[in-house]
Amino acid sequence: MAEPVVQMIHRDPALFYWILLPITVVMVLTGLMRHYLSTLLQSTPKPQTLPVLRQNRALMRGVNLRNNFNQLLPAAFTARRAYMVEAYKEGVFLAEPDMRGKPRPNPMTDPAMMEGMMGMMKGNVAMMVPQTLIMGWINAFFAGYVIMKLPFPLTPQFKSMLQSGVGTRDLDVRWVSSLSWYFLTLFGLQPVYNFILGSNNAASQVSQQMAQAQMGSMPGMGPEQDPDKLFQNEAENLEVLEHKCILEGVEDRLLASLA
Repeated sequence: MAEPVVQMIHRDPALFYWILLPITVVMVLTGLMRHYLSTLLQSTPKPQTLPVLRQNRALMRGVNLRNNFNQLLPAAFTARRAYMVEAYKEGVFLAEPDMRGKPRPNPMTDPAMMEGMMGMMKGNVAMMVPQTLIMGWINAFFAGYVIMKLPFPLTPQFKSMLQSGVGTRDLDVRWVSSLSWYFLTLFGLQPVYNFILGSNNAASQVSQQMAQAQMGSMPGMGPEQDPDKLFQNEAENLEVLEHKCILEGVEDRLLASLA
């Protein structure tokens, strides 16, 4: 059986010192700068009042009951659902009961809302401007260079990811271009940032995007949402639940499995 032909490229060793190493060092320093810049631009969040905090936690309590209701016994679930549904419909947990049934004010007139939007804009600027400058720098000086070869085999599906800016179709997929090395360091330097700055850092673009996505998926309520409508919707969701406890008949199932 014939062995596969190993593709050899005579690469200048100076590419390591003049392209690969500078890009890596610049990316690490940019991450450190982004972390400290985000720390300086970050505004201190205003503490929530007790009624607002109670309102948000009450909504989360209903969501948790709806997601884990099958772990409760029928009597416990019925009592909890009756209490939550009645409290939601009567507006017991509302932070501003006087605003019930009235139109919500324009969020753009809320100073806290505007301050939060400005904080998000500052974070986006601190994240996007350095990356745009670095990408332009690499395209201007290092475009088209093949700088290293990975020591492990890869499938052809990785070719577009590892050889950006190189227009050769027959090149081995393990060869990495300078532009692709930029993207690899952009998404792969999180362990380095954790080692230098600690786990709670703002240097990683990926971690910031994940944190924003998690904040957007939390069942809280913003200033543009009507809390009374959220409570009414959650009350309807609890009322239509068909309860079935997972502990019903557990003794019979256990004996049947051991028989």
